[in-house]
Amino acid sequence: MTSPLVAITGPTASGKSGLAIDLAREFGGEIMNCDAMQVYRHFDIGTAKLPNEQRGGIPHHLIDVVEGSKGFTAGDYQRLGRVVLQEIRERGNVPFVVGGTGFYLRALLDGLSPAPGQNAELRRNLLAREQRRHGTLARILRRWDPAAARRIAARDVPKLIRAIEICILSSHSPSNPPPRERLQGFRVMKLGLFPPRPELYDRINERCVQMMEGGLIEEIEGILRWGIPRDAKALGALGYKQGLAVLEGRMSRKDALNVMQQDTRRYAKRQVTWFRHEPGMTALDGFGWDPAVLEQARAQIRSWLLTKEG
Repeated sequence: MTSPLVAITGPTASGKSGLAIDLAREFGGEIMNCDAMQVYRHFDIGTAKLPNEQRGGIPHHLIDVVEGSKGFTAGDYQRLGRVVLQEIRERGNVPFVVGGTGFYLRALLDGLSPAPGQNAELRRNLLAREQRRHGTLARILRRWDPAAARRIAARDVPKLIRAIEICILSSHSPSNPPPRERLQGFRVMKLGLFPPRPELYDRINERCVQMMEGGLIEEIEGILRWGIPRDAKALGALGYKQGLAVLEGRMSRKDALNVMQQDTRRYAKRQVTWFRHEPGMTALDGFGWDPAVLEQARAQIRSWLLTKEG
């Protein structure tokens, strides 16, 4: 027997969190974060992380699970997330997977192709060869896996290194990966928020202002005091990258805000494209706080729960 799972997706600033809380309250749910940045402790303002008092009494999971100095991958998310889903099901509740990191959602539901871990020595050697003669890695990959070489730009050294690493360390090539292990035991409804683009961009601009005025720079100062290095991957994320530039005197607050707004709008555009092409997505044309959108989502879930076999 399968159990229901509801995924609520959409671009940044579209109102996913509030909608999820309303729906989880009505349908006996718990929320599992699907935002790649909200997994990090101390990264609150720049990730639009809801404080505990605004979570409506609904349990939230996979928030604040790793230090910002450490890495966190889609594979980590898949592994931890599937454990959380089973725990929610055992409590008799409905998991609501909520966030805008489409690759994490796909990893959770569809699985990731098994791949070898990174080999530091091999990577150093490959990088040294590329530095001695540009274009070397692209030529190597064309010999090992022509299909992968066509997909990866010759200047994208990290992806080239990873592709060659997979070829050398495994019995599969990047273009012919082993089968993925799909999530078992759940039937999934995907709801995607798609507000009108001009209104979404206005909301993004406003949110960036609120973050800057609400203490983003000060938050970054605190993160650095926690001992998180300036070159940590998490500090290269939207908002944090620009805030760090302000602290280091490389950018004014005004310029940082402008860049943050522009980059976030571009990110939202990519998210919309991703989720529009996500198989099985039910589109909700509006923001999550719109009463009409909430009622549409309620109706979709009610109908789905009634017509799908439990």
